Amino acid sequence: MRRLLYFTADDHYLYSASGGKLELEAKFTGDDLGVSAFRDYLKDRRGALFSVIADLAGEDFHEEQVPFVRGADREAIVQRRLAQRYRDTRLATALSLGAVQTPQRRNERLLLASFTNTQQFAPWLDALEEADTRLAGVYSVPLLAPALAARLGARSARTLIVTANRAGLRQCYVEGGRLRFARLERTIEMAPQALAAFVRSETLRLAQYLATLRVLPRDGSQLPALVVAPPGERAVFEQTLVSDARVLFQTVDHAQARRAVRLRQAPQGMGSEALYLQLAARKAPREQFASRGDRRRFEVWRLQRGLVAAGLIGLAACVVFAGARWLETAQLNVSAAEHQIEAARATERYQRITAAFPVTETTTENLRATVLEFRRIAEASPQPESALAHISRVLQQFPQIELQAVNWRVGRSEKREADTADGLEVVLSGRVNATQRSDYRGLTAQVQRFAGALASGGYQLVGTQLPFDITSAGTLTGDIGGGRDTGEAPRFTITLGRKLP
Repeated sequence: MRRLLYFTADDHYLYSASGGKLELEAKFTGDDLGVSAFRDYLKDRRGALFSVIADLAGEDFHEEQVPFVRGADREAIVQRRLAQRYRDTRLATALSLGAVQTPQRRNERLLLASFTNTQQFAPWLDALEEADTRLAGVYSVPLLAPALAARLGARSARTLIVTANRAGLRQCYVEGGRLRFARLERTIEMAPQALAAFVRSETLRLAQYLATLRVLPRDGSQLPALVVAPPGERAVFEQTLVSDARVLFQTVDHAQARRAVRLRQAPQGMGSEALYLQLAARKAPREQFASRGDRRRFEVWRLQRGLVAAGLIGLAACVVFAGARWLETAQLNVSAAEHQIEAARATERYQRITAAFPVTETTTENLRATVLEFRRIAEASPQPESALAHISRVLQQFPQIELQAVNWRVGRSEKREADTADGLEVVLSGRVNATQRSDYRGLTAQVQRFAGALASGGYQLVGTQLPFDITSAGTLTGDIGGGRDTGEAPRFTITLGRKLP
């Protein structure tokens, strides 16, 4: 719950705001007696959250341009300009109006704002400090006007917000969502028609004044004015507030405005100041008048809340993570139990099957190890597929060669006793077709070319055996040229070898 001290020139009203409700807790006069009563009220409210909303006529607005800088440099320039403008900077602020480009450099437009009499706030702020309360900020009604314009649906870049408050008739000029000027005119008890006529005349005067100051453009466009009519007086205001070439009036019902700011309940007799108080309680603007020293306890409290919120978020994340892990663990436990049951069933089936095996001279574990070792040896034994593929590719180049047998074995070749490693040995048996039996030179060339083609791709030629041979004495042996001709082609044998990795 937040308490709102509504400051007027005559009396000060203390409201409590919670859940869209405003309740009047106390009323204080603006003199020393009121300050004393306020101190008594604060005795049992250590650590309470307070905001001060000023609705006074003594306000000062001054537009300045400073170099466009950021960080500590901007803060130093702003504080220096405020000190030059105002004698007491305890309640002074600077509102940014955006950047502007000059021929020399880029500047920032600032609206310096303060009160002409800041001493009237000092006793009340000192009382809040002495009571160890948390001061969220000191706001003025004009600082809350841009938020009210946005809630009421102001669509124009320039809008005049007019409300009838307890302090008087409040007029705030908002441009581009930023405050440019504000004015408060004291009023007395008036009839609805007289109040509506007074609103129209004062609004036209303000529009003329802004045009004189060259705040309004000279293009002759109308200035939209949103007027919040008092409860039950919208019809009278709409009849009186007739638009002209300078001002375009738009009347908003008080109940509609309360719904826009989400104010559900307010004390009887409150004017439009209830709208500003609700905005200060729900979503106060960043700009306010209180110094850092006055808001120190509030900043520490907000930092503590931020740390607590971060801790709660972290705790919630840990709880969610732990819950997910717990669910995962539970699923793993269920899966492990199912696997244990399945393993027990498999063990029972295995024992039932092995009970029917014949009696052996060794244990079941030794048999299992033997079978596994046999499988490992079988899988590690080289296969002749690659050798057969190599032979098939070479045969495509020699159509006259016809193979009749292919034998292979793994081991150490008797003809390669110098080799230290085992290898794959392939023995090819075949014959040569389309060549005369007596043409031993042609047969020799055919077999040698075929053998040479086979000795590639990692394969080595171990030996070649032809159907004839030439002895060391130079004698040709075999059945070449014999008188007997059976019609069969001469046969040969080629042995290939390849080392195993």
